[in-house]
Parts: sequence; structure tokens; C-alpha cells
Amino acid sequence: MSRLLTDLPGPALATTLTAESIIVLPVGSIEHHGPHLPLSTDLIMADELSRRIVEASPLDVWLLPPLAFTKSDEHDWAPGTVWIGWETLMRTVVEIGDSIAATPARTLVFYNGHGGNIALLQVALREIRRRTGLRTFLMSASVPAGETEAGFGIHGGHGETSLIMALRPDLVHLTMTERWVPDHLAEFEQVKFNGGPVAFGWVSNDFGPSGVVGDPTTANLAEGEALLAASVAQGVAALDEISRFRHSPGAQL
Repeated sequence: MSRLLTDLPGPALATTLTAESIIVLPVGSIEHHGPHLPLSTDLIMADELSRRIVEASPLDVWLLPPLAFTKSDEHDWAPGTVWIGWETLMRTVVEIGDSIAATPARTLVFYNGHGGNIALLQVALREIRRRTGLRTFLMSASVPAGETEAGFGIHGGHGETSLIMALRPDLVHLTMTERWVPDHLAEFEQVKFNGGPVAFGWVSNDFGPSGVVGDPTTANLAEGEALLAASVAQGVAALDEISRFRHSPGAQL
């Protein structure tokens, strides 16, 4: 049976979904990923990983078609990037939440493939819950930094390239890879990309003309396949916890 929500006729949706149903919305982007990866890299990750997770889950979980155009203006300098502003994206996801609230389902999960969407989607979780009462969650595709990336493999680097090799090998051009890692920032303990006490604003060509932040030269199919399997397993486990999560003991959906 198809797990794509839009394959259901409207009347069937009303009788198929219940308060226990979980609806997953993939959120990707169309943006520059250097000369070796497609513009659709983040969309592929969000769409393909969420589909595999939903299909592998034993739960009553349904998948929506993905959002392709999102907040990727950190790459606006690069031709091919197609982005919308934060106000437009926020309004879009909140209004999608309004639409989901009109179904019997009470849980909405964003599955995000683009790091530039995370902060906005975290705000949207609360806004949708406040407006609709839906239980809202954010899951994100996660790719680890490679050994040669000094923790900076965040865009077009080892992990993303390996994963796309497993998902769409026909779209990866390894002969075009180069290492673009801001090694001069590795010694900083306070100012960091992720998880440090001090965050900073950036656009992707701050670190070099390719727009890549990482080292795709070390990417390989075996690691991509392992990352794919781990991502699906982690996603299935996350959905299981989401299905059991309640804001307070004894609370109903």
C-alpha cells in the first residue's frame, strides 16, 4: 500500500487517518553544492530518506510531497540556487500546519535536508502547535564530518557526497571534487559552526569560491551506503519515540 498521503482520495483520507496517524513533510532546497553535486542535493536527501523511513516504519505514518524551494539564500550568489525568504517559508509551513489540522491526524513531522531551514522550522514547531494544537516535530538528515574536515564538513563535503553516491550515483562527479575546509578556524573554541557558545553569520562563499565547506575528495560509496542504512534506522526509531511522546503524563493526543 502506498504511504504517500496524496495518493488517497479525499473522502478516504477522512476515514483512513486517525488521531494516531503521523504525517511527514520532507523539506529540502535547490541550491549550489559545488561542481560535483546536483542543485537538488538537499531535496534528494529529504525526499529519499523520509520515504525510506516511512516505508520501513510499522506505524500509521504518511508522507507528503516535499517542499523544494526554501530558505537557501546563503547561496544566492550562485546561479541555480532557487530560494524564498524566511517570511514566505514561515507562512507556507504554518499554513500547511493549518491544513493538516483539518484532518484527523494530530502529529506533523518535518523531515529536513537543508541546514539553513533548521532555525526557522524550530520556530514553526511552536507556532503551529500554538495555532492548531498539533504535536509538531523536526527531524533532520545528519551527515558526519570526515576525518580530513576538522569538523567543518557541513556543505558538499565528505558525508553529503558519500550519501548522494548511495542515493543518486549518476549525479555525482567525483573528478570535480576539491577540498575547501576553513582550517584557520579549527583552533577556535568559542566561535563555531555548530554547538559552540558563539554562533556567527555566514554565506557559503565566505570560505572559498566553490561554495563547498568540507572535503568531498574522501567520499566513497561504501560509507554512503552505511550512512543511508544508519539514517533510515535512526529515523524509524525517532518515529517510534514521536508516536509515544506526550507533553505531560497521561495527556491525550
